[in-house]
Amino acid sequence: MITLENDRLHFRFPEVHENARCSVSFQRTLRIPDDGAPHHLPPGLGNFPLRHVDDCKSRLPAEWLRRGGVLMPMHQAEAMWISFGSRPYSSAPEYPFAVKIATGKVCAVTGENWTEHLNRDPQDYVVLPDQPWIDGYCVEKGEIRQFIAMPLGEGYTVEEQITGAAEHGGIQIIAYPMKAERYEAILAEYEEEFADRRVVFSDHVAAPPAPSVVHASQSMGLAPGGRMRQEIYDDPYGLDAWDQRHASRCFVTIANSGQWIAMTGEKPPTSPPTAKQYADAGLPWFDYYDGDATAVAGAEKFADLSSVAEIGAKKGETPLPENESLTETRVVRLAPAGPQPVREPSAD
Repeated sequence: MITLENDRLHFRFPEVHENARCSVSFQRTLRIPDDGAPHHLPPGLGNFPLRHVDDCKSRLPAEWLRRGGVLMPMHQAEAMWISFGSRPYSSAPEYPFAVKIATGKVCAVTGENWTEHLNRDPQDYVVLPDQPWIDGYCVEKGEIRQFIAMPLGEGYTVEEQITGAAEHGGIQIIAYPMKAERYEAILAEYEEEFADRRVVFSDHVAAPPAPSVVHASQSMGLAPGGRMRQEIYDDPYGLDAWDQRHASRCFVTIANSGQWIAMTGEKPPTSPPTAKQYADAGLPWFDYYDGDATAVAGAEKFADLSSVAEIGAKKGETPLPENESLTETRVVRLAPAGPQPVREPSAD
């Protein structure tokens, strides 16, 4: 079962285990420079708002209704990252999940076409809670290219570069819980060693002017942006750990700002500051490293991708305004021990 609560997707599998629950949110962030150099992790600037497709059904194109799922607004050339959570509502350890992420039905980890089952060679999923977030396409070991929103049909998106078609757009997610017996073994070991640990967590929300009907207008997809230091971690449990009989999937349709206003009557979030403005203010960038985890190799299919800036240069266009290179003067190191780390700018 999937529910939408406070702009976050919650996946629950009570038929597998009472603790089998995880969440996914889409974080507003800075667009890092698309300059060929690897950058550190940018901060989270709050969740993108999400709305049920069914709540806007009278104003949506037929193909969007057919997909179901949720709607999310993004400005053209805006960046985002996907945040994962798997904290139980108790003192128990986090419930492991295997989660597949695709954009335009192209897997963000392998570059292969979307399939609704897990593959191990190469691994086409991320493992929660080991993977706290994913910021883009796994282009090589330890590096990704940032997710950037671009209109379908102009040749920028990963979907168009790999499949040659501009058909789906959006983001596709499917979550598989760990088998109950495997989790019970983890739970028994945890209770023996950490019996008195307690977990606390929290949540948050948005508001409307005057809706109209959205006619057949350009859909949005995700394209590869600047390079970032980030590892996609290898599955430490093995394919047999995941309960593939139980899965939940969701299609996240990306609407541009005009479409969002017409469909929901709400204004989308304003564009975030530029990376240069952020860096000039002395605010922190982030580096996350789990020395106990092994990173997967980059996807061969992503090796020849052109970034948004590179395609724009070939076309004589400037799709990324304010794309200056910068120096990241303040880098905060994050580690996986203890509660899940948070990426947000601080005022100090």
